[in-house]
Amino acid sequence: MENKKFTVTDDLLASKSQRFLNFIIDVLIVYVIEITIGTTIIIIGDLTNSYAASNWVKALSPIESFFFGLIILFFYYGLTEMYFSRTFAKYFTKTLVVKHDGSKPNMKSVIIRTVSRLIPLEPFSFLTAERGWHDTLSVTYVVKKHEFIAKKKLLDPSDEIAV
Repeated sequence: MENKKFTVTDDLLASKSQRFLNFIIDVLIVYVIEITIGTTIIIIGDLTNSYAASNWVKALSPIESFFFGLIILFFYYGLTEMYFSRTFAKYFTKTLVVKHDGSKPNMKSVIIRTVSRLIPLEPFSFLTAERGWHDTLSVTYVVKKHEFIAKKKLLDPSDEIAV
């Protein structure tokens, strides 16, 4: 029997609407996490009569708040894509991140992917191309989960896909 290597093909790629929905949901989640952390710090400061941290949060300028959000964004995308190959939005849209051979992205790819998201206007790069800059720079693909699994199992039925 011929041993074929799996490769991500265009028919497996997530649609532009799925990608856009992923972006919107993930941005909202990062925003909710940022507000939750800030509110928690303020509440704990008020309950313990330790106002240094809560005053710091209350006094954040818009630019400082923006950078705080970027830190949260970095950890959110980095941790979820490194451990699960998908963010919470990708669970909702039934998509996941893979390498060109269908394997799970390694740490280097996830870091490049996450840092690439900080490029100005990068979130809109996938609107004019099949893949966004964070995909091409990290050599990763966002695929439709069920089609991906079906095609990968068709090629190698013994392959255990853990996604």
